Amino acid sequence: MSAAAPPASSSGFAPLRRRVFAVLWAATIIGNIGSFMRDVASAWLVTDLSGAPAAVALVQAAATLPVFLLAIPAGVLSDILDRRKFLIAIQLLLGCVSLCLMALSFSGLQSVSSLVALTFLGGIGAALMAPTWQAIVPELVEKADLKSAVALNSLGINIARAIGPAMGGLILAAFGAGFTYGADVLSYVIVIGALLWWRRPMGADDALSERFAGAFRAGLRYARASHELHVVLLRAAIFFACASAVWALLPLVARNLRGGGAGFYGILLGAVGAGAIGGAVLLPRLRARLDADGLLLFSAVLTAAVMAVLTLSPPQWLAIIVLLLLGAAWIVALTTLNGVAQAILPNWVRGRALAVYLTVFNGAMTAGSLGWGAVAEAAGIRGTLLIGAGALLVAGLVMHRIKLPAGEADLAPSNHWPEPLVAAEVPNDRGPVLILIEYRVPAADREVFLRAINALSIERRRDGAYGWGITEDTADPEKLVEWFMVSSWAEHLRQHRRVSKADADLQKDVTRFHTGESGPIVRHFLHVEAPPRPAAAGKPAGSPEAKP
Repeated sequence: MSAAAPPASSSGFAPLRRRVFAVLWAATIIGNIGSFMRDVASAWLVTDLSGAPAAVALVQAAATLPVFLLAIPAGVLSDILDRRKFLIAIQLLLGCVSLCLMALSFSGLQSVSSLVALTFLGGIGAALMAPTWQAIVPELVEKADLKSAVALNSLGINIARAIGPAMGGLILAAFGAGFTYGADVLSYVIVIGALLWWRRPMGADDALSERFAGAFRAGLRYARASHELHVVLLRAAIFFACASAVWALLPLVARNLRGGGAGFYGILLGAVGAGAIGGAVLLPRLRARLDADGLLLFSAVLTAAVMAVLTLSPPQWLAIIVLLLLGAAWIVALTTLNGVAQAILPNWVRGRALAVYLTVFNGAMTAGSLGWGAVAEAAGIRGTLLIGAGALLVAGLVMHRIKLPAGEADLAPSNHWPEPLVAAEVPNDRGPVLILIEYRVPAADREVFLRAINALSIERRRDGAYGWGITEDTADPEKLVEWFMVSSWAEHLRQHRRVSKADADLQKDVTRFHTGESGPIVRHFLHVEAPPRPAAAGKPAGSPEAKP
């Protein structure tokens, strides 16, 4: 008798009972606190170096642009490299960046150019780290505790968001930017120590493990073929591009408020983090009343209201309250969009597809920061915030008509495809491969069959096919042949592993129209290189033909 699956833990804090998860979780919080302290110092320092809104927005853009450029390659690297060693290397890079920022600040040589360049390098480290941290979570906890572990990771980020900016603002106001950057360096020492302590088991070799180029193409192919993912990406791009106005201009908003200073700016960012924690606590109640589309509209309306209030130069206590609301709205939007994206993605491509989502998110934030900075040069801070609030409100109402996918399909592997018949072992790198599937469909069922198989074609392309079609036999129109191309034999074997239970249901919907005595006939064809044309007698190969 097989052992029963372990029950899901009743406590959301159950993953912390596992020592390795607890240590790395705590180290991550400390590392994120340091990162938020560094970001506060950089955002405030640029207002001292240059009060121009475009310069402030440029630093914000430098932090998010690398994630836009590198999220997808980072997702691939997290799958093909040793994740522990990769994370250690990234922490060393980030530590060096903060050391340079500290040295320049203490020496008085810091400039807008050096600040933007080092912020960009820090963004590269963040881009490489984000998908890798997500990918190691299943290695640290039991499967029954995985959802709780993911939720704890989100909680940890918001704890750091609540503590880091406020602490950074206080150190910045009391001791200056150099000491703030130095505190960030110490946080990386702690994270590296935790990673060195973690003894990650070596993974077993897999003959079908993907290489960088192939994994990169497979991830892009899936993203290109998934209509559900397109909807999530569109909704995310519009929301974050409009909402980025408040983030790009917040340092200037804080400075222009009565009594605003570096410490107060840190308090405002801390309020955002505290609001995010409160929003995460209230989110289950909101989900009981609103679906995903309603939650995203709620976030857009609340964020627009916060932006409108900030244009009125409110007193500090009111600014703190509205920033609490901004944090709540922000975490609701982030959690909603990320949750829908997670629900529609199968495990085999989750990291790469989420990297596409991160690319869109950071691309929208980067373009939005630059765009709103340019608008602020012409319209001023208040005018820009009002324009951004109006744009976000209109976009929220319009995008509400484009419904987010439900994400209820069973995407677990079905493993129902039989192994291909081969006369001899086929090298994994041989290809391309042509797969032919022969159906016999009565003329009366032809139209509905074609509709069903066109739906199946999306699954073929998502799982690895780069060409697909349906043909008929000219001598027997009831004989229809589906064909699709795959780049290599190994990629087709991976395709066998990728087919989900939801895809199996699509295939059943197609094969029910088949009337042959047995199931549809499947054939596999490999590309064959033509031999070189023999040279004419008496002449070397490749010599020109003699003219008469």
